Amino acid sequence: MADGGLLSVQIVQQGIWDLPLESMPLAAGYLKAAALADPRVREHAEIRIRNFRGGDNLIRMAEELFSGQPPDVLAFSVLGWNFREFGALAETFKQVNPEGWVVFGGTHVANQAARVFRRCPEVDVVVNGEGEFVFRDLVNAVLDGASRHDLAGIPGISYVRPDGTHHTTEPRDRIDDLDVIPSPVLTGAIDLLDADGKFRYDVALMETNRGCPYKCSFCYWGGAVGQRVRAFSRERLRAELEVFARHQVHTIVLCDANFGMLPIDREFVDDVIDVRNRYGYPQALDTSWAKNKSAVFYDIVRKMKAAGLRSSFTLALQSLNDDALRTMERRNMKVNDWEDLTVWLDQEGLDCYAELIWGAPGETVQSFMEGYDRLSRHVSRIAVYPLHLLPNTGYLEKKSEYGIVTIRGDHDDFEYILSHQTMTLEENRTVKRFLFWTRVMAENAVFRQVWVGLRELTSLTQSQVLRRLDSWIAETDDPAAAPLRACVDKASTDDTGYGDATGYLCGDNAAARLLVRWWRESIEPLLPADRAHLLSEILRYDLATLPFYRHPGALEEPERLPRRSLPSGEYYVREHVAFDYDIPALVAGLRAGEPVDTRPRPAVFDLCYRAGAENFVGSTNHEQFLYFVGVPESEIVQAVPLSGDGAATT
Repeated sequence: MADGGLLSVQIVQQGIWDLPLESMPLAAGYLKAAALADPRVREHAEIRIRNFRGGDNLIRMAEELFSGQPPDVLAFSVLGWNFREFGALAETFKQVNPEGWVVFGGTHVANQAARVFRRCPEVDVVVNGEGEFVFRDLVNAVLDGASRHDLAGIPGISYVRPDGTHHTTEPRDRIDDLDVIPSPVLTGAIDLLDADGKFRYDVALMETNRGCPYKCSFCYWGGAVGQRVRAFSRERLRAELEVFARHQVHTIVLCDANFGMLPIDREFVDDVIDVRNRYGYPQALDTSWAKNKSAVFYDIVRKMKAAGLRSSFTLALQSLNDDALRTMERRNMKVNDWEDLTVWLDQEGLDCYAELIWGAPGETVQSFMEGYDRLSRHVSRIAVYPLHLLPNTGYLEKKSEYGIVTIRGDHDDFEYILSHQTMTLEENRTVKRFLFWTRVMAENAVFRQVWVGLRELTSLTQSQVLRRLDSWIAETDDPAAAPLRACVDKASTDDTGYGDATGYLCGDNAAARLLVRWWRESIEPLLPADRAHLLSEILRYDLATLPFYRHPGALEEPERLPRRSLPSGEYYVREHVAFDYDIPALVAGLRAGEPVDTRPRPAVFDLCYRAGAENFVGSTNHEQFLYFVGVPESEIVQAVPLSGDGAATT
C-alpha cells in the first residue's frame, strides 16, 4: 500500500534508445489518465509512471521500483526490446510482494497468452487489446478484493486460473469515441517538465487517430490493422498542441499509421501552423504518412511548405518486387505513381525518404538490389529495415508455408529471420552487411547532398558507392577505420551498432578525415574529370554540416563554436566557411532538374547547428537527426517572437 492506505499502482515503460532525454511515456499516460478518471480509483489508488531509458539495466530499474514499500500492482507496457527485462522484473516483484498483481500489455504480448505465461510465469494478466479501460477495470478489481485467478467478468484479457491453466475472456470492443479516453497531456497524467522547468522528452508524442485500413503481413500497428480509422476531436488535439507549444516543444511526432489520408488531417495541420504562428512552436511535424497519396496529402504538403513547418515525407514502398508485395498483402496498393511524387517533391525542394524491407518472402538479392538502385535514382535517403517476425502478423501465421527460419535476439525478444524459400542464410548475411552502410550513410544522412550530385552528374549508383565504402573500410590500414569495423560486426546482432557508427562519424574529426581519404582513393578516380572537384566540394559541405556533436570517445578536442540565440532556438555557429561553389543553390538546381553551371562560384556561409544534437545522435531516429544538420543562417526558419502573454507580436 502507498502512504495513507492507498492502493499502490505503478506503470512501467522503457524506451529503446540510451540517450540523455527520455522518451515520452504516452501509452502509460493513457492508462493512468483513464484509471484516474474513475472517482473510486482516484480516491483509493495512487498511480505512478516509471519511465526508463533504453540504457537502464535491470539492477537500476529494480532498485528504483522496489526500494521502500513495493507496489500492489505492477503493470508493464511491453515491446519486443523490453520483454525479457520486464519478465525478470516481474520475477523479482513476486519475491518482494508475492500477492501483488503483474499485468502485461502491448502489441508484443497481446493474444500471446500461452507463450507469455510459459516464459514469464510471474505474470498474472495479459491485456489483449486497447488497454485504457481494461486497466481501469483491473484496478477496480483489486480494490474489490477480487482474486487475480478469477477475472472472467473483465473482457479483453487472459489470466491464469488457480490450476495453472489460462483463460481468455471475450474480446473487448474497440473504443469508438476516442475522446472518452482522458488526455494524459491535458489531465497532467504525464509529467511534462523536468526540475528546471524544461520539456523533459526528446519529442512530444500525439495520436490524432487509431486504426489502419490495411493489413500488411509484417505489421500489427497498434493492434488495429485492417480496421476503420477512428479520430480524436479537433478541439482536444488543438488543446494538446497549445500545451506543447507553451513548453517550446520543437517536434511533434504523431503515432498515426496513415496521417494525411483523412480530410480532418488537413484541419490538424492548419491548427499546428496556427499554434506555431502564435507561440513560435512546434517547428516540425513528423509522422508515418498515408501510403496512398491523395489530394489531402498534397494539400497538407503545400500548407507545410508555405508555413515553413518541417517534416520528412515518407514513401512507404517496402519493396518494388511484385512477388514480395504479394506476400506482404500490398500488391494492390497505389504506389505505382511514387516516381512522379518524388519528382514533385524535388521540384518543391521538400525532403523525402523511402522505406524498404529486406528479407520478405518472394524477394531475392537481385530483385532487392535492383529495387534499391531504381529507388535511389529518385530519393537517396532510403530506410532499409531487415524483416522481423512480429506477433499477430500474417508472416507469423504463414511461417511454415514460406519456409521461414528464425532465431530470437540476444538482447530482445524479436524473431530475426535467417532464411526462407527465396533467401539463403549466406545471402541474408551479405545483404545485411550492405544494409549497415545504407542505414548509416543514407538513412541516417551522414551523406546528404552528395547523393544528389552523384546521381545527376555521374553514372555511379548509390549501391556501388556504398559497396566501395564497405570494401575500402574492410581493407584500409587507417586506424580510424577500426571503430567502423567494430560497428559493422556489432550491428549484425545488435541494432545499436548503427547508432554507434553514426555517433562516431558525426563526433570525431578522425572519422571525417577517414571519409575524405576514402573518397579520394576510391571514388574520385571514377568521376568525370570536369565534375570531380565540384562533387568533392559537395562532399566537403556534407561533412562540414554534420550535427555539432562531440563523441564521448573522440581522441581530439572538437573546435569550440560560439553559441547564438536565434528566434527559432539555440544554435552553434561556424562562421565564414568558404566553398568553391554555392552548394545549397547548386544542389537545389540539380534536384529541380535545372541546367547546372559547373564552373566554380565561390560562396561563404555562416553555418548554424541547432544545439542539443547529443540527445539524438547515436540513435537510429533519422527524422530527428536532420533537424541538427548545419544550414546557412539564411535558411533557418524564423519562429515568431512572443509577447509577454504568449501571443505573437506583430
